[in-house]
Amino acid sequence: MKAPRTAIVISASSDIGIALCKSWRNQGWNVAGTFRTRSPAVQELETIHKIPLFHCDLLNAASLQSSLSAIKQLYPSWDVLVFAPGFMEPIGHFHEVDFSAWEKGLNINFLKPLEILHQLLSKRSQNHPTVLFFAGGGTNGAVVRYSSYTISKIALTKMCELLGAEIPDTRFVIVGPGWVKTKIHESTLRAKEAAGANFQKTLEKIEKEEWISMEDVVACCTYLVTTSCHAISGRNFSTAFDRWGTSELEDA
Repeated sequence: MKAPRTAIVISASSDIGIALCKSWRNQGWNVAGTFRTRSPAVQELETIHKIPLFHCDLLNAASLQSSLSAIKQLYPSWDVLVFAPGFMEPIGHFHEVDFSAWEKGLNINFLKPLEILHQLLSKRSQNHPTVLFFAGGGTNGAVVRYSSYTISKIALTKMCELLGAEIPDTRFVIVGPGWVKTKIHESTLRAKEAAGANFQKTLEKIEKEEWISMEDVVACCTYLVTTSCHAISGRNFSTAFDRWGTSELEDA
């Protein structure tokens, strides 16, 4: 009997993280993760789905190390490692925002995930291990007033490409989930004038319910971390626009 996959989800308390944890646990996988803020959703993952979660404040060195030590003790190796933190703030023109807040966004979205990856890479299994990141808007155009978030996601996309080239025995993929109905948009709604045109665009998306479904995001991520196609490594995938899960994409 084939052993179940083991998945570690950093920021499992994010909306996408929660959905991935539930889906993979329901498929019989071993799943563990981290959370920053305890919530009813975190409680549900722990009590109903029996998923061990560990508190982790990415910006607190002691908290980060404690959670990683607990995860490594629980699961000596992993098959899937997911990074799901997303922090849009500060929102506003670069020259007007507080730089320490700008730097905080870069740390949460880019540097701290890579610090965790650096520590956990040696624990990867030999069963086609896959590292999954999430991209954001702005890769192909300037999304003004969101420079910290945008730059960190672009850097993460390039780092995924570099890692794919440097470490051929592990797959590194990054997913652009598109407009998904998650808590991250609350930052834009709170910002109002500072968000500029994106404030009205977000309101319109909410009113018209023009969202990429969470089911599609989970299906895309599951395909990417389970496919036997190794050529996906180092690449950026779009949930909405790429033909993931098809032989056409794999042949290309």
